[in-house]
Amino acid sequence: MPRMAGETGNSRIRGAVVQLILDRRLAPGAPLPTEAELMADLGVSRNSVREALKALQALDIVEIRHGYGTYVGHASMTPLVDGLTFRALARHDHDTGALAEILQVREVLEEGLIRRVARTLTEAELDRLESVVDRMDAAGRAGLPFDELDREFHELLYASLGNALVPQLLGAFWTVFRRVSGELGRPDQPAPGVTVRRHRDIVDALRARDVEGAQRAMAVHFHGIEARTAPDARGNA
Repeated sequence: MPRMAGETGNSRIRGAVVQLILDRRLAPGAPLPTEAELMADLGVSRNSVREALKALQALDIVEIRHGYGTYVGHASMTPLVDGLTFRALARHDHDTGALAEILQVREVLEEGLIRRVARTLTEAELDRLESVVDRMDAAGRAGLPFDELDREFHELLYASLGNALVPQLLGAFWTVFRRVSGELGRPDQPAPGVTVRRHRDIVDALRARDVEGAQRAMAVHFHGIEARTAPDARGNA
């Protein structure tokens, strides 16, 4: 029981520090009160403050700079990425299920998001997307990897939404997929021409203002990835 009480107390202190950041409208990078000030404000011991700050640092809510102080963190997706990567690799059946689950989440996100942008993308935005596909094509023909161009395409596709959380979430799931597929030794790159064609099909449907076609093209793209990561997949899709 004392342990549970301690855990409850630590949680309360963490919550109090978070509330202090919110109440004072402290922006990322802003300094937090000193340990002594937090002890006085919260009425707790130095050890309790330090434990709470370490826990919040793991969540990227605060940043501890030894010798300088503690600052408000950027609340990045790093804890989510690390947690999902561990969850996928720790599964006993990860060979058959881990990558599929990650892809399902990405697919649901992108198939829904593409419907939102299909009718609103400007010709200039479509030109930028096509330019990325052209660069992917050139890289593939030169025998160069273009993972980052692929990622740029998907982030650029939804930039017009003006939702800062979208690229962060997509980037998080992208990173998890790359980490997990790398650890499992799955092929993570189809034939370059296939990838280029699937992305160009997406752009063509968007240019035609074909919402259903754009969503179908995105689904085909993801189904190709799923085929490559299947347990019995051999070589590139």
